[in-house]
Amino acid sequence: MHVRSSWRAVCAPVALAAVLLTGCQSASGGGAEEDGRLEEERPASVSPAPPRPSGYGAVFLAVDECSSFGRTSFTEVPCTSERAAARVVARHDGTVREGPRCPATTDFVLHISEQRPSLDEDGDGAVPQGYACMRNLQPPHPGDPGGGGGPRTIVGDCVYGLGDGKVRETACDGKGKRKPEYKVTKAVDARSACPASTALYVRLGGTSPVGCALPV
Repeated sequence: MHVRSSWRAVCAPVALAAVLLTGCQSASGGGAEEDGRLEEERPASVSPAPPRPSGYGAVFLAVDECSSFGRTSFTEVPCTSERAAARVVARHDGTVREGPRCPATTDFVLHISEQRPSLDEDGDGAVPQGYACMRNLQPPHPGDPGGGGGPRTIVGDCVYGLGDGKVRETACDGKGKRKPEYKVTKAVDARSACPASTALYVRLGGTSPVGCALPV
């Protein structure tokens, strides 16, 4: 009797230990399954949106954006596109007559008519009237000195007379429709500041509005 009692005393703790061990294993397994469910429910990381390609800015034809070919009908396109013809070097609201002057070597100006579409670039429902000063992506550059064109006459440009005290710019290399007659060699504040050899005074505008021109 004493032996059986001793055997029961030894076995009981062993059985209890087995139950506890089994319970721990079940809890561990359940924890792993719970972790798996949490991993599945965890929101996936969101990759940042790719940058908007050049040519589609918040403002229609903003500085450094590009336009397609055409002067009266044109669109904004990425500068890397094969349709891109010229880049915006300055952009102003209003009209050319009332607004700031384009940079000296501007090749041409695009006039932007006021529009009120249902959805526009910045979402305010309007594209204001303005103008963009453009520079060709590839030569020729008529706005360069002697190039024969561009919205401004600058030092280094050549002109020919139209009569009635008017002149028009032409290429200095003689490859334009008209041969050059005079070349602007200096820009000054007043006619009195031109050299004595000056044969023609050309109105340039800006801070030095008088161009001193010599015969070619």
